[in-house]
Amino acid sequence: MKRCEWAKASELDIVYHDEEWGVPSHDDKHLFEMLILEGAQAGLSWVTILKKRQSYREAYEGFEPERVARFTQKKCERLLQNPGIVRNRLKVAASVQNAKAFLTIQTSHGSFSEFIWGFVGGVPIVNARRNLKEIPAQTDESQAMSRELKKRGFKFVGPTICYAFMQAVGMVNDHETRCFRYKEVC
Repeated sequence: MKRCEWAKASELDIVYHDEEWGVPSHDDKHLFEMLILEGAQAGLSWVTILKKRQSYREAYEGFEPERVARFTQKKCERLLQNPGIVRNRLKVAASVQNAKAFLTIQTSHGSFSEFIWGFVGGVPIVNARRNLKEIPAQTDESQAMSRELKKRGFKFVGPTICYAFMQAVGMVNDHETRCFRYKEVC
């Protein structure tokens, strides 16, 4: 069975690749989770985040944006003591700010999904990448998404993070064409 080149490093990578990465998601709670995790990943390997994912789910109260938006400074200080997550003060603060901005978008657009999928016209962009080297770090769409999210108060949403988010939630299909998942998520 052929997989994307990146999905061979660990069992966690393989399961994530085979079951989740690139599958179109319109579930606001999942989109919020992935936005927070992609921001937490900045400067780290994705497998580091996958190893901490369950701890994140517990620490971030199931990634309920309403709950995260109400995190107090005291709660954030406790998070910074939690070895199960990335203990970076700026990333923790950003997650609370992002939850508030996320809720504002839900209110104004009916759902975060409706808003975020607008950057790709509501349907996934299907690329035809033969190998990892052909996948860009960012695209025009991720740059536009980054600008708009920042304008709305989001943090840790640069164009590279936005592109990784887009790949993760299936807004773009960047499975390599030889990968068994390529046609499955089209």
